[in-house]
Amino acid sequence: MPRPGVGRSPGCRGGRPALGLPACGGRVGAAAVPPFPAALPARRHPPLSPGPGRSSKKKGLSVEEKRVRMMQIFFETKDVFQLKDVEKIASKEKGITATSVKEVLQSLVDDGMVDCEKIGTSNYYWAFPSKALHTRKRKLEVLESQLSEGRQKHANLQKSIEKAKIGRHETEERTMLAKELSSLREQREQLKAEVEKYKECNAQVVEEMRQANKIAREAANRWTDNIFAIKSWAKRKFGFEGKKIDENFGIPEDFDYID
Repeated sequence: MPRPGVGRSPGCRGGRPALGLPACGGRVGAAAVPPFPAALPARRHPPLSPGPGRSSKKKGLSVEEKRVRMMQIFFETKDVFQLKDVEKIASKEKGITATSVKEVLQSLVDDGMVDCEKIGTSNYYWAFPSKALHTRKRKLEVLESQLSEGRQKHANLQKSIEKAKIGRHETEERTMLAKELSSLREQREQLKAEVEKYKECNAQVVEEMRQANKIAREAANRWTDNIFAIKSWAKRKFGFEGKKIDENFGIPEDFDYID
């Protein structure tokens, strides 16, 4: 047992001395305390989480990468597959997700790179390197033909440009002609505006006005005829004089049909 007045050292843990402190039960003095260690053990930090914009997930394949890897399945095996077989091999060996296999495979079929034939209720797919080689050769021939045509068109255009440059060097005469042309164009615009003012004199417009006048004249004469009929009825019915009727109803003396 420890002697009275002497307790356990603060550095004791279960009877074992702590770092830099004497054993349990010993006296603690200034000379007994060793110097502070020069360096502490390195502290282990937890791994940093990915910062903004970083992703710990592996980047997925692009559509073109999926097409290339899927063609490798056919070229390496030289076999015929159903869709379920392609999905299994593509997801297991080529890293293509099974959900995208059908879409990628259909794009290859549409481009003529993979053949597809329906037998019974199932679709069978295959592609051989020889056909792919012929397809690429045909495509290359088409592109080379288009390139040749493009080069020929370019050469023809260059010739046309060089031909058009002949006689178009900047000279005093050409400058004067260009100014005259600009002036004539301005005059043309002014004349067009002037013609627009007199468009009512256009033959078609004049004919339309004539037809409108004819209709108005016929209507006026029809109402004139009605007024004469009413005057005649009033004379017979009430014995009024024509002059009195004209005065009371404001009918002018020269009231008559329009010729």
